[in-house]
Amino acid sequence: MALRIDILTLFPEMFHDFLNTSIIKRALDEKKVEVILHNFRDYSLDKNKKVDDTPYGGGPGMVLMCQPIFDCVDAIRTPRSKVILLTPDGEVYQQQKAYELSREEHLIFLCGHYEGFDERIRSLCDLELSIGDYVLTGGELPAMVLADSIIRLVDGVIVEESHIQDSFHDHLLDYPNYTKPQDFRGMKVPDVLLSGNHQKIDAYRKEMMYNRTKERRPDLLK
Repeated sequence: MALRIDILTLFPEMFHDFLNTSIIKRALDEKKVEVILHNFRDYSLDKNKKVDDTPYGGGPGMVLMCQPIFDCVDAIRTPRSKVILLTPDGEVYQQQKAYELSREEHLIFLCGHYEGFDERIRSLCDLELSIGDYVLTGGELPAMVLADSIIRLVDGVIVEESHIQDSFHDHLLDYPNYTKPQDFRGMKVPDVLLSGNHQKIDAYRKEMMYNRTKERRPDLLK
């Protein structure tokens, strides 16, 4: 069964190029995955399709209301669904989580906007995720980040060897790669990569993965 991803957003047009480009488009065309966009404004019961209102207690901005989002989730959720809220105060997203989510059958992403969600919307969610310690104008870009990182791990989307060698697999950064020419402006490809000795090449790459991680991201080695 293909992985299904439903994305709740006020701006579905933001996803057009993302879903029609490169590996993501191919995965959709080959029905390895299904992505469905929902404008939760369509679920508003307000005559003007209003989805937000001023915050109780005062303060700047507008807060997304419960009703449209609850009704949208209720319409698409199944017992196999995992509902994910994209929020700056969620768990920081990492590669291991991408592997876990790629094995799910149905994911629902909730994209916020404006000042934020009514707190009660959190009760809908199985998981809250953040893509980093910064604030964006909405959850659409994080939804694309999650979708991209998850879809590429679905069986048959890319060659398995490619993502096994990715950065963060086994908590290490990727080794350096080179291609032609062998000498560019005095910068030469390491001799071991030209040797044809695959045992030595593997050992070199493992050493470089460890050294690069130790130098750039020592926190990963902990």
